[in-house]
Amino acid sequence: MAPLQTALLILLLPLASAVVIALFLRKHGALASYVSTGAAGALAVLSLQLIFGGAHNINASMEWLSFGDFTVKLGIKFDDLAALMLFVVSFVGFLIHVFSLGYMHDDAARARFFGGLSIFMFSMLGIVLADNLFMIFIFWELVGFSSWLLINHYHEKQSAADASKKAFIVNRVGDFGFLLGIIWVNSRFNTTNLTELAAMVGDGGVVVATGIPLLLFCGAMGKSAQMPLQVWLPDAMEGPTPVSALIHAATMVAAGIYMLCRINFLMVPDALNVIMWIGTATALYAALCAVVQSDIKKVLAYSTLSQLGYMVAAFGLGSMVSHEGSIQIADGNAIGPAHPLFAAGVGAAMFHLTTHAFFKALLFLGSGSVIMGCHHEQNIFRMGGLWKKMPITFVTFTIGVAAIIGFPFLAGFYSKDAILYLAMKNNPAIFAFLAFTAVLTSFYMIRMWKLTFFGEGRSKEASHAHESGLTLTLPLIVLAVLAAIGGYAGVYKKLAGTVADLVPEAHGSAHTTILLVSLAVMSIGGFSAWFFYKNAAVDTLEEKFRGVFNGLTKLKESFDSVYNYYVAKIQQRFALLLNFIDHVIYQGAIQLLASFVGLLGYGARALYVGSIHAYVYWFLLGLGLLWAFAAGIF
Repeated sequence: MAPLQTALLILLLPLASAVVIALFLRKHGALASYVSTGAAGALAVLSLQLIFGGAHNINASMEWLSFGDFTVKLGIKFDDLAALMLFVVSFVGFLIHVFSLGYMHDDAARARFFGGLSIFMFSMLGIVLADNLFMIFIFWELVGFSSWLLINHYHEKQSAADASKKAFIVNRVGDFGFLLGIIWVNSRFNTTNLTELAAMVGDGGVVVATGIPLLLFCGAMGKSAQMPLQVWLPDAMEGPTPVSALIHAATMVAAGIYMLCRINFLMVPDALNVIMWIGTATALYAALCAVVQSDIKKVLAYSTLSQLGYMVAAFGLGSMVSHEGSIQIADGNAIGPAHPLFAAGVGAAMFHLTTHAFFKALLFLGSGSVIMGCHHEQNIFRMGGLWKKMPITFVTFTIGVAAIIGFPFLAGFYSKDAILYLAMKNNPAIFAFLAFTAVLTSFYMIRMWKLTFFGEGRSKEASHAHESGLTLTLPLIVLAVLAAIGGYAGVYKKLAGTVADLVPEAHGSAHTTILLVSLAVMSIGGFSAWFFYKNAAVDTLEEKFRGVFNGLTKLKESFDSVYNYYVAKIQQRFALLLNFIDHVIYQGAIQLLASFVGLLGYGARALYVGSIHAYVYWFLLGLGLLWAFAAGIF
């Protein structure tokens, strides 16, 4: 099969699965789950074939819609960047499908759930393979729809319904800016094709306005939950745990980072500076919020926010810093060191995106195993002692925790160090903030790990916990292996190709400094949490430092409070004003005009008396008026 045909099959396979489930299998949950998982498995195999087949230079498109001079095309662009993201989406997505077989086994609506998974996979693959910004936007919105569908799976719960609406609305805010940016790009360059744009900007013939990358970044702010549009992601934990793993660990939230790397050539220094600070602020804010969470999934949700901030900060930090020497791309052409496609920020951001997908998917699925084993208990202060009862979950979850806090020789150790090195080299203030965030990461992750697995069970659910079945534990084992080895240069190079060459590496004294900083932040945060928190049913921080605890809790709630105030006091009142104008002015004017016309009609009807004599007089009067008008008397 030709590479282009393979890419098309990869794109359309999950769509076919979703259509079959929607049309024929809505009442056959078991069969629907096998169809969706089988399609995901075939997708993973085809993706591996395409990724390791060597054809990383696919560029093909066709005209879809045409309105005068305006044309929308659909096409496929497959290069090393797309190959890396395709592996993350397809392989991690397949493992989550397998996990879902066990996790959703008793769910009455699992046909709808697996149909939603398939349409989500189709949407994400469209973003990965799209060759132009309009096509990316189409699938961008499909991702928004499918994430709403999955978050809203337990729609009978008001909290789940509210969370899905919140996610949908907040993302539309960011997407509006994204669309304006795409329109501006098309107006400025007369194309949205990524290859054509890169050639035009790379030649230095067209200057990019600062507003273009900032508007495009709005899309990433929504999808990747960057401040101030981060409020939807923690609430989205109302969806099933596999949804949390798929959407909030490896795929949807990573789409914003991937999109930024796709349009790296459109970036300018001022825009990168804004992106860098927004990413840093998000990383620090989310880490502080995670410290006071008691729901195991909420801890991981804020952790995801923080790690996404790390990636965005890395992109902003290093996208203008190129490696020395030229780099050979797939078609053999050498691109010089100044070419923006080959920049350290893209390398660091995509490296951490990949490793984060492995260990965060592992952690989310591990939390799902814990929740299942504890009979759907999610409060870490009602757990404890699970390492004896759930040994496979404990070992794999421990690897995930070690990877995210940067334990030496695990995946997160290498990707986090690359970002810290960029920060140290380019902006000491950002380096300080990110290093402190790393301390907090180690602190809240060790806190969650200790309270969940050690000590004695603090509830009946924890005391009667049990290990999960094979469909739940097998994906944990595979992801644990990836979380352990995914950061090694040889392994990552196989997946990322030339993108791996962009990862910044410290040498000499810089390498020693980063290594010592990495070990220090991990140790300070980890040991502080281990010795500070007691294996008790109450939060030690709340018990000993209530002011700090309350302050962090209010910090977490501050954005929601501001948005709720805006909606209630400003937006709702503006809506009431518009409603008043609509009813009183517009509808009143229309009713007045209608009454006047009705009065004229009533008067006209009164003239019809049924007498021929009266009609003759009216005829003569009209004839006289017509003569007077023609003669110029009027």
